[in-house]
Amino acid sequence: MNVETISYMRPVPEDGAAMWQLAKSTSLDMNSPYKYLMMGKFFSETCVVAKEKEAVVGFATAFLQPERPDVLFIWQIGVDASKRGHGIASRMLEELLLREACKHVNYVEATVTPANKASQSLFRRLARDRMSACEVSECFSAEAFPAPGHEAEFLYRVGPLSD
Repeated sequence: MNVETISYMRPVPEDGAAMWQLAKSTSLDMNSPYKYLMMGKFFSETCVVAKEKEAVVGFATAFLQPERPDVLFIWQIGVDASKRGHGIASRMLEELLLREACKHVNYVEATVTPANKASQSLFRRLARDRMSACEVSECFSAEAFPAPGHEAEFLYRVGPLSD
C-alpha cells in the first residue's frame, strides 16, 4: 500500500455514511449514523477523514472540551482493516493538531479499553513523538455501563504537547 496516495481532510456530512460503515466494520463502539453526520457538519474542524481516491479508509472524530478548550478529546479513530499498520491513525492525529482550531491545544485525551492495544500504542507514540507525558487513569468503570460485558475505559492524557 502506498500511504502517499491517502489524503487527509475535514469531513463533510456526505462522509458520514462511510464513517459509520467503517466504524461498523471494526471493533469500535457503534454510534448512530446521525453522530457521524453531525461530526461532518458541526465538528469538521476537529475531525478528519483519510481518503484513498474517494473512499474513506480512516476517520478520527474529536472535539474541544467546552470546559477546557486546551484539551482535544478524541472520540473515535477508525482505520480500514486493510490499511492498518501504515501510520494512518498517527497521521490523522497530527493533521488535527496542525489545524487552526487546535492551535491552543495543550493536551490530547481519549478513553481506551484494556483490550485495545492499538489505541494504547497510538497515544503512547503521540506522547513520545511530542516529547510529552502520557498519564493513564480510570475514567469509567465497567460497572458504569448499562449493559454487561463492556470493559472499563481508561483516560489517556497526553501532554503538555510540544512540537
